[in-house]
Amino acid sequence: MVSTTSSNSFSDGDYKLDPETRAMTSTGIQEALERNASLSGGLWSKPTSKTVDGATDLLRSKKPPPLSGHSPLAREIAEEGKPSEGEREYEAGVSQKEKAHGGPGFPATQSGLWGGPPATASNEREKEFKRRWTHSEHRTPPSSCNISPPTGQWAAANTRKPNVVYIIADQVAAPLLRLHNASSPIKTPHIDALAAKSVIFSSAYCASPLCAPARASMVSGQLPTKIGAWDNASPMGVDVPTYAHYLRKEGYNTVLAGKMHFIGEQLHGFEERLTTDIYPGDLGWSPSWDEPDRHLEWFHNTSSILQAGVCIRSNQLDFDQEVMFKSERFLYRAAREKETARPFCLTVSLTHPHDPYTIHKKYWDKYEGVDIPLPEVNIPEEEQDSHSKRLLRVCELADNKPPEEAIIRARRAYFGALSYVDDNVGRIMEILEECDMLDDTIVIFSADHGDMLGERGLWYKMSWFEGSARVPLLISYPKQFPHKTVPYNVSTMDLLPTLVDLVGGSFDHRLPLDGVSLLPYMKSQLALIPHHDTVFGEYAGEGTIAPLMMIRRGPWKFVTCPADPPQLFNLKEDPKELHNLAVSHESSVAKVFKEFVEEANTRWNFQAIHDEVLKSQRSRRLCWAALSQGRYQSMDYQPNDDDASK
Repeated sequence: MVSTTSSNSFSDGDYKLDPETRAMTSTGIQEALERNASLSGGLWSKPTSKTVDGATDLLRSKKPPPLSGHSPLAREIAEEGKPSEGEREYEAGVSQKEKAHGGPGFPATQSGLWGGPPATASNEREKEFKRRWTHSEHRTPPSSCNISPPTGQWAAANTRKPNVVYIIADQVAAPLLRLHNASSPIKTPHIDALAAKSVIFSSAYCASPLCAPARASMVSGQLPTKIGAWDNASPMGVDVPTYAHYLRKEGYNTVLAGKMHFIGEQLHGFEERLTTDIYPGDLGWSPSWDEPDRHLEWFHNTSSILQAGVCIRSNQLDFDQEVMFKSERFLYRAAREKETARPFCLTVSLTHPHDPYTIHKKYWDKYEGVDIPLPEVNIPEEEQDSHSKRLLRVCELADNKPPEEAIIRARRAYFGALSYVDDNVGRIMEILEECDMLDDTIVIFSADHGDMLGERGLWYKMSWFEGSARVPLLISYPKQFPHKTVPYNVSTMDLLPTLVDLVGGSFDHRLPLDGVSLLPYMKSQLALIPHHDTVFGEYAGEGTIAPLMMIRRGPWKFVTCPADPPQLFNLKEDPKELHNLAVSHESSVAKVFKEFVEEANTRWNFQAIHDEVLKSQRSRRLCWAALSQGRYQSMDYQPNDDDASK
């Protein structure tokens, strides 16, 4: 049951709303909380059983109710009659080449992209395909398996696997990009050109709206609770497989240039790292839920907004220039050796357009005379939800709204930083083309998370609103995949299994994996794709005081946290997330809300997660206090710059 006692602590395992949160809560929301408190033994009831296979004590052993492959909500979405505009666009993107082969998917003699095993292996291929789609609880296999993922076997011994270039930008507000918003003033011609020959995933989300946990989940294909990726100072275990491990096992030279925000161990499967990171690799950025109102001296504040504008140089420009120089040199070296060298997977991770919102005059001037739009949604501070109020406090924005002139400067600098990223994307594509490698290279563009950029009065990330949580995701390999837009909800966690499938790799199915390959989306008709359409997200970093979880399915987004009233949005009808339907009295909406509450309570053991986060924070803060005394030993990566070895 939801406690009605005002307290900042938790007793008997039941969460209580703190006094300020309760004061913030409107009568309507409180009534909704009380009305739904009986669901599943309460919104945040205690766990009743141990976990599956002992994998983690943070997840409950009970599976979501059997729902004909999905929840009643998912079935309702799947049975919705006419396809949406996005679905029609997706189906229209199936190439004539695929139809000429007798239907969507791979020709009968192929497996994956590169040929395949003899016909006797077809049953194993079918089993493997179904297994990949049922590995996560929310994914269900299609009834037909004409499409099979790669098995690691090749048509000919001398067939060379494709190279991979994965470009990551930092803190990209996907809803503002021209590829998602035709009226956007942001000038990104190279990204737009890449999108025109890519599979565009128009509803892609990060697994956690903060740099380090978002990246840890992205490289590992696992949710933050599975790998302890709580915040920007959480180390990921050296025994957690990443896409670098998987591709290296398949014979790839796995190379990283730029930011990845690893803590402690700095390679995680990458054979070569060309640069150090821009942020410290130590425990110094550990937050403290024991002191929720304390402003952390290293955290975001208003200076990024108030001081926004033109710069001659910044540490971020220095960093990205080095990232690009090392990446370009690597690509030229790979071109010289392409006849004899192994295929490569190069990850180019830029720190722009991450705040501070400053950029060189060249890119600032691109927006001279351009009408820089102000945020579209403005919510008075007193009307903000309780999590947003905490974010305003920890970022020093409470009672401190930036002036309009500063907001315009910050957004103009951010737009310029995106144009800077765009030029670097164009440079990489230019090198691949001039070195005759483009046709044999899979190019991916994405981001770790987004940036609110003043929408709703919020800045930076750390929430599940669209500007913070949604990311761009493009996968380009035109000779195999025609341009199309996939409208379904996907996660950056899906990149690991997608990459492994794309290169004909294999998995150890005994190991945990939350991501699911996107290859069927890229290669097939919609009719053969299950309507899973579900993304899970987990956040336990700065700005919250308890686990803040998200479920995105169909048009719905459900956000739940023991310290805050729940939120439910229908993004099809309310794309700006203005109407919290968790308080709706409409029976159909109340049914959807009830199902989400039950699913969240089954999936997450909030008290156990909260306890684990606190234990991790306290341990790391103690270690950091000790390591800060006496001789300091940096955990940052030091690349080998010996040119003689290049």
